Parts: sequence; structure tokens; C-alpha cells
Amino acid sequence: MQFSVGVEYAFHSLFYMVDLPPQKTIGIKEIAKLNGIAETYLSKVFSKLRKAGIVRSVPGVKGGYELAKDTEDISFWDIIVAIEGPSFFFRCAEIRKKNIFVDSPNVFTSKCPCLIKVVIQDAEESMRNGLRAKSLSWLHDTVCKDFPDEKKQAIAAWSRGIKT
Repeated sequence: MQFSVGVEYAFHSLFYMVDLPPQKTIGIKEIAKLNGIAETYLSKVFSKLRKAGIVRSVPGVKGGYELAKDTEDISFWDIIVAIEGPSFFFRCAEIRKKNIFVDSPNVFTSKCPCLIKVVIQDAEESMRNGLRAKSLSWLHDTVCKDFPDEKKQAIAAWSRGIKT
């Protein structure tokens, strides 16, 4: 299992959007420049974030993107699902129904679920719950508390200086 780089782009981009003053938007160009990433790919990431209701697109001369929800209400899982989709990592193909013992009721029954599927999906759900428990606000607060004052001031100056 591996998430696409789009998930990383989303997290790092949203992280800095937390510092934007209210009603201030930021364009893809500024976010891409901040993170040293390609505008075209980041644009696709933000399209997915917009469709998921995580960011809002503001049209016009002073347009760009802004967070659509409070940072407490944006979980890690919300961001991952926005980029990757909601499907389970493991998809059981039920190959047990094709093996040589399928015709022997003493050995095989299709009435019970595949235990492999049950165990893996249970583990996946535990991971999802862990990711649901962490918010963008938590990430920002946890990371920023260890930043030196100079870095905090530089981030604040950067967010104030964004042209919209």
C-alpha cells in the first residue's frame, strides 16, 4: 500500500494555508512556489480537495483558494480520501470459491466471510480511525510549537505578503 505524492502535496500545502489571514486566498502558483512543486500537478490536487469540500475556490482578480472548513474539522483521513478515494486497500476476490474443495460441504462453506478479508479490513479500519482522529489543526499546532521564533515570523510574513 502506498499513497500517491498528491497526498503529500495536499498535506504540505494545506499546512501553510492554516496561517492565512481570514478571507485571504492563495493561488496555485504561490503554493507551488512555496513547496517547490509543479503547478500543473498541484492544480489537480486542489481540484480534488475542492470537490471534497476541504478548500473553496474563489473566482476573480483576488481569487484563489481558501480553506472551506475549520482546521479542526479537516482530518488526515478526509485529505487522503479526497486525493486517493475511499476504497479499501485490500479487495478480496473470493478465490476460495474457486479452489478444488468448493464442492465439499465438510471442508468449505460460503456462508462465513473470508477471514483474510475480515482481518485485513479490520486493520484498515483501525488505521482509518487513527487518521480520522488527527486534524489539520492538530498537525499545525504540533509542528509549529517546535519552530524557532524566526521561522514562525518568516511564515507569518509570507502569509501576510501573499498577493490576492
